[in-house]
Amino acid sequence: MTTSESPAPHFEVAVIGTGFSGLGVAAGLKRAGITDFVVFERASDVGGTWRDNTYPGAACDTESNLYSFSFAPNPGWNHTYAPQPEILAYLRDTARRFGLLPHVRFQHAVRSAAWDDAEARWHIETSAGPFTARFLVSGHGPLAEPKWPDIPGLDTFPGPVFHSSRWRHDLDLTGKRVAVIGTGASAVQFVPEIAKQVGRLTVYQRSAPWIVPRLNRRVDARTQRLYRALPAAQLADRGRIAARRELLVLGFFDPGKERLVADVARAHLEAQVQDPELRAKLKPNYRVGCKRILVSDDYYPALTREGVELVTDPIREVRPEGVVTGDGTLREADAIVLGTGFHVAESPAARVFRGRDGRTLAEVWNGSPRAYRGTTVHGFPNLFLMVGPNTGLGHTSIVYMIEAQVAYLVSALCHLRREHLLALDVREDAQRAYNDRVQAELAKSVWVKGGCTSFYLDQHGQNVGLWPGFAFRYKAGLRRFDPGSYHFRLSPVPLGRSGVRAGAR
Repeated sequence: MTTSESPAPHFEVAVIGTGFSGLGVAAGLKRAGITDFVVFERASDVGGTWRDNTYPGAACDTESNLYSFSFAPNPGWNHTYAPQPEILAYLRDTARRFGLLPHVRFQHAVRSAAWDDAEARWHIETSAGPFTARFLVSGHGPLAEPKWPDIPGLDTFPGPVFHSSRWRHDLDLTGKRVAVIGTGASAVQFVPEIAKQVGRLTVYQRSAPWIVPRLNRRVDARTQRLYRALPAAQLADRGRIAARRELLVLGFFDPGKERLVADVARAHLEAQVQDPELRAKLKPNYRVGCKRILVSDDYYPALTREGVELVTDPIREVRPEGVVTGDGTLREADAIVLGTGFHVAESPAARVFRGRDGRTLAEVWNGSPRAYRGTTVHGFPNLFLMVGPNTGLGHTSIVYMIEAQVAYLVSALCHLRREHLLALDVREDAQRAYNDRVQAELAKSVWVKGGCTSFYLDQHGQNVGLWPGFAFRYKAGLRRFDPGSYHFRLSPVPLGRSGVRAGAR
């Protein structure tokens, strides 16, 4: 326990997580000359989502040249769509090259963080002891906490049951009867891999996803040499990919343009699945884009393999022998793999932060996350959320949004330094007006009007996951810190360069 003789270590900025968000923040702080910061990581390695998701076939569905930091291009990508090991290696290399590792405290899981209004600082409890910080940045990714389905009998199944994000590499599935529950982005990647080795594979589908071709290919040595010799060439390719992907957003608001993507997806299905009965099961019954559009070249062929069955009847229960569907059919299974996604709209991370009035972020949100610019929340001074509400994208790279938020965060910290301000808190009216504008735009989109339920939606049917439009519009809005949207607390004494009151340390 911390005593007055040994106070908890204090930092100007504390960052949680070492995925793209946490490392992006750390690198941004260093570039701005802010070095008094710590990064808490619950695991023993950096990487976040790309460290934890090691299931067979794990890969990104955004091209590598765009799914990377603009300040840290990688000329050595081996694939146009990088697999998980390459992305993890990239994050490790980024942490090393930019000198971020000395700031990381591994095996420090953040259990709680409470704002102390009298001290104007955050009190943080970690698995390795207490800390305090003037600013707190949450790098909890939206794909951090796996979601388990509520199926009777699942918890009593005698065989292995595991989520795709916690893959059991110690298990040999060769020749086994395997049940896969869920057909989202992860399942579309691991099903083709395990279909090659299992004895029998049963895939349980609640709703068919829209799938377009991935067209992944290896990056040849000549292209890699060009990128190394002429970085502008890789930058140009990045710009081309970004521009093409930005145009896709038009289809989410214009049914006419939406049909172009739907036609590509239907042609892909017809070309790869000849059986009319199976093809009918794989035809989505909602508008394209309402749920996440998936990319794959090998998922449909995997479902046509001998010994693979796609089941669309709802699951009634799990018994010791296997899975029972609504029509009473029992399909035996030796192992169950869950491809059921993550807690996105109601992130468990929101229970970590306790604001000025003593309530947690989860209590304030009450199932409907809201934030100003997806980054700050009224009543939680000096707290910044990375990839917060309405910052997700259905068409381009989330790393683009992360870098926009980092620029805004750094701009805010610099403003407070210049003005000798201790704390900021976004005005409630500014937050409300911002979210009203966002929801008004989203109400016109396929994400709300497309005839489906998705993890983008909260309990009231409002889209709390996605940004409504072009990513460059979001970036433009965060280019400069807007002090008029905030309440500030003046420091009683000038702040030093580290942001700590002069003479306080």
